[in-house]
Amino acid sequence: MSSRPDHQTIPSFDPAPPTADQCVTSRLIERFAAETPDKLFALFESGETWTWEQTRRRARETASALQARGVGKGDIVAAWAPNGPALLGAWFGSNHAGAALAPINSSFRGLLLEHAIAKTGANILILHPELIDRLKGLSLGAVNRIILTGPATSDYAPPGVVVEDETALIGDPDQYEQVDSQPWDTPVIIFTSGTTGPSKAVITSYVQEWTTAVVTYGYMVQSDRMLVNLPMFHVGGIAAITAALQCGGSIALFESFDTRRFWDLIRKTESTVCSGLIGALTTFLMKEPPREDDAHNPLRMVTLSPINEDTVALARRFGFDYLSGFNMTEASGPLICAVNDQVMRSCGRAREGIECRIVDAFDNELPHGEAGELVIRSDNPWVLTRGYLGDPQATADAWRNGWFHTGDLMRRDADGCFFFIDRKKDAIRRRGENMSSLEIELEVDAHPLVREAAAYGVDLPGGEQEVMVAVAPVDGAEIDPQALIEFLIPRMTHFMVPRYVRVEPALPKTPSNKVQKTGLRADGVTSATFDREAAGIVVRRQKLTSA
Repeated sequence: MSSRPDHQTIPSFDPAPPTADQCVTSRLIERFAAETPDKLFALFESGETWTWEQTRRRARETASALQARGVGKGDIVAAWAPNGPALLGAWFGSNHAGAALAPINSSFRGLLLEHAIAKTGANILILHPELIDRLKGLSLGAVNRIILTGPATSDYAPPGVVVEDETALIGDPDQYEQVDSQPWDTPVIIFTSGTTGPSKAVITSYVQEWTTAVVTYGYMVQSDRMLVNLPMFHVGGIAAITAALQCGGSIALFESFDTRRFWDLIRKTESTVCSGLIGALTTFLMKEPPREDDAHNPLRMVTLSPINEDTVALARRFGFDYLSGFNMTEASGPLICAVNDQVMRSCGRAREGIECRIVDAFDNELPHGEAGELVIRSDNPWVLTRGYLGDPQATADAWRNGWFHTGDLMRRDADGCFFFIDRKKDAIRRRGENMSSLEIELEVDAHPLVREAAAYGVDLPGGEQEVMVAVAPVDGAEIDPQALIEFLIPRMTHFMVPRYVRVEPALPKTPSNKVQKTGLRADGVTSATFDREAAGIVVRRQKLTSA
């Protein structure tokens, strides 16, 4: 069991560019396999384990198999599989061969899946066998070879595509040809979470992924074990594993986050650090019934966001330290907080080597306290993405005027501390008032029967918007929309009180456990939606008597 210090410290970070030996995946695996060959590196949900030496052999076997099929430096290998030995081996093997891995969300289907496969431009798709039937009727872009990660469960083969079984990923390690990858080369292509539109394929570098790992999980040391329950097609999963690679630690790799078994996994796997509690996950854990052994666990530190009342209470209840900040797939932890920071909603300050501004729609810097878009740039090259694969217009838009535009609305106080307001596309405008969906969600989440909430604007005739919230109840509870509105009225500014309430068993999620508002917004006002105005509940600004 860890004990939380009373003081707060700002994590130190050396912004000097890393060498190839410090950041290239294949070199890190080779190094620790030589130094600590019998030390455990990975344990998996299935019970399988890899030592560092077994990890090196798996990487070389996969690299040799890929090289025999024409994969070379600068190529991209696509993979469509959940967290596990096959996907981890595909990543390490691709990097050993000098190629980048493009992991695809295992829940993708239809045109979204077709879009992702085409974006990669890959000739080889490494595929979980149970997913192959989802390819029926789709264009597979440049893919001409599929390698299954396990025994076939279907006899389907896409037209013109060679399908091989899992033995095709086991090459002769003695035939492996070493590749001289450099810090600016690409280890992974990561698709954005797609909360506001179609996913974009982010081109990363070894420098970027190393920096993200060191900034976000720099507290990890060789004796630590990282519970990785964020998917490897998300930057959080990749960065958490990279953190273990750069310090010679170990990982426990699981497919997904599960509130009910989270603490049991921490104890079972003896994990001392965790890949991240993002968004509503802290609220989920706080609303679990308390147990006598809550504080008896090996977790000493976790990266989480945002900092709020639930964050602080969760850390105290379970006895761990926490680090917070701001990151996105395209960046590398540009904002960082102090350890155990208790400034509510804070994203921290700009770390060393990064410059941050808050700007208006025309990229003019705004005064302290005013809300605008966060834009960033780095003192050193390769720390931020160089762009989006196959999308030059999106790249140009994001990098206009020499700054990377995050698409996130923030404000900065006079002390240089940044506070997240909303995604630009999630901000709501009602009758001339601009509001943050996050601020609405915080109040809705405070209701004891609400497990999770999403606030968004729905368009009405005439160009107006109204506030709508979709909510899901805690287990065993039912939410009365009218009672929820009555709970909110005394807590919220009058124009922020939702007009519409939609109750669902669960809300749709991105791979990083963020609520996916795109579909909810597109549904608009459904027949089952509660309308407070139709129910006769009118909320007006309080009129004050003149002094």
